[in-house]
Amino acid sequence: MRTRLIPKLFSVFKEGYSSQLFFKDLLAGVIVAIIALPLSIALAIASGARPEQGLYTAIIGGFLIAFFGGSRVQIGGPTGAFIVIIYGIITKYGYDGLAVATLLSGAMLICMGVIRLGNVIKFIPYPVTIGFTSGIALIIFTSQIKDLFGLQVAGNLPSEFWPKCVTLFQHFQTLDFSSAFIGIMSLVILIFFPKITKKIPASLVAVFLAPLVVHFAHLDIASITSRFGEIPTHLPMPHFPHVTWELCKQLFQPALSIALLAGIESLLSAVIADGMTGGKHRSNMELVAQGLANIGSIFFQGLPATGAIARTATNIKNGGKTPIAGIVHSVTLLVIMMCFGKWAGLIPMPVLAAILMLVAYHMSEWRLFVSILKAPKSDVLVLLSTFFLTVFVDIIVAIQVGVVLAALLFMKHMSENTKATHLTDDANINEKENFKQLHNIPQEIEVFEVYGPMFFGAVYQFKETLDRIQKKPKVLILRMRHIMTLDASALKALEDVTHKAKIDQTTFFLSGIHGRVLHTLRKSGIAQKIGEKNIFDHFEDALSAAKDLVTKK
Repeated sequence: MRTRLIPKLFSVFKEGYSSQLFFKDLLAGVIVAIIALPLSIALAIASGARPEQGLYTAIIGGFLIAFFGGSRVQIGGPTGAFIVIIYGIITKYGYDGLAVATLLSGAMLICMGVIRLGNVIKFIPYPVTIGFTSGIALIIFTSQIKDLFGLQVAGNLPSEFWPKCVTLFQHFQTLDFSSAFIGIMSLVILIFFPKITKKIPASLVAVFLAPLVVHFAHLDIASITSRFGEIPTHLPMPHFPHVTWELCKQLFQPALSIALLAGIESLLSAVIADGMTGGKHRSNMELVAQGLANIGSIFFQGLPATGAIARTATNIKNGGKTPIAGIVHSVTLLVIMMCFGKWAGLIPMPVLAAILMLVAYHMSEWRLFVSILKAPKSDVLVLLSTFFLTVFVDIIVAIQVGVVLAALLFMKHMSENTKATHLTDDANINEKENFKQLHNIPQEIEVFEVYGPMFFGAVYQFKETLDRIQKKPKVLILRMRHIMTLDASALKALEDVTHKAKIDQTTFFLSGIHGRVLHTLRKSGIAQKIGEKNIFDHFEDALSAAKDLVTKK
């Protein structure tokens, strides 16, 4: 059944929305907003953007994802997965370049949803997903060491992983003990406070307590305001970025990576949410919502947005039932920014670093990473290739190579599981009896059978098996009962066999064809070349016709 392009919000109101549901959504939305406040700011700073741009993304992107999304409980906003790619684009092209890339990615996501690619994106191999998310997590973790320990590094850290590590090592003697104390104190709160109670978000405790300690202890520690200036208390006016064809060409690949990341993370989050709630999301509508959210976010000087797994899970655990919770989350963030934006600027930078380090730890999925290392070698190769390319080269290259490598290894595996068998070969024993004798097949008839998918990866073996025939038979029968699909290469191979059979004056029969395969043969014109009378539903009928033909000849 096709996924309908109808937002879940509309279905909720159609089913009936009660005051009891509203209060549950209200509470969950407020709690998620409190958690999202420091996280959105931290993610923006780590991406090389201004802190308020993370808030704009959570407010605008989060609202559009909730309003138009295909999941009942999805919470949208900036996420850690985007940090590396956003930082790279801003470093090279500035924010204007990021705006163009995000607009392109938004259009791509909408197109993906409209042409119903929602289920296809979910087929991206798991080792690829774990590989690049673990790589991103390592990059995020190392990039926060500077602020956590207050290291005095002139300018920005190098964007490349290894030079960044070298720079951190060379400047570690500049460690500021006050910053380190606040950073480690924040980490301790974030890790251990949830073990005491989960009713109060640990991040809220950290961002509230740390500025008090800094103020009363008279510590000289960098804060959001001291580094970036005050956080605005209003949304900016909508603005359409300057777009040029040349910039679009340069940013097409980064835009595609943003679109893939947004699609993968949002649909993965929706699947996890379905498991927690027992619901079922609409994947294609979710992609459309992600596209609209990315475009809308850029109009308000935001960043790329997608469904956030941790915030979505928090929403569910706190009673969120419908998209209204996501809308409340966005509205609450807007109110906080308007009323308390200047107070948010007092958050010390080591606190944000601690929050992002914990995000990186959870994002790393290190247990799953280790478990995949025990999987088949092909999965290990894909995992490690994607991981190391993400860390040492580029996330765009990592995703492309990971998907292509996984596809090639999958095709190799499938081709190895496709077997073309010469059944009437005297050396071929089938179930301990000679096939030719079992069916009383004359010498002039040759029978072949293909087991498994018949696609370009298996065509070579099929042709090679046919070429082993020592003499030209009068009748050639190909059993196709195990073939469920044909691609263009398989069709070309069948056409070549048909052509060669006519040259050799061999009658070519097909038997046991499934309906979809027969439809493909007819649509391609191969069935007409073979002859409809030479296509049989059952092998016994094909064999009987072949014997009659041999006898007449």
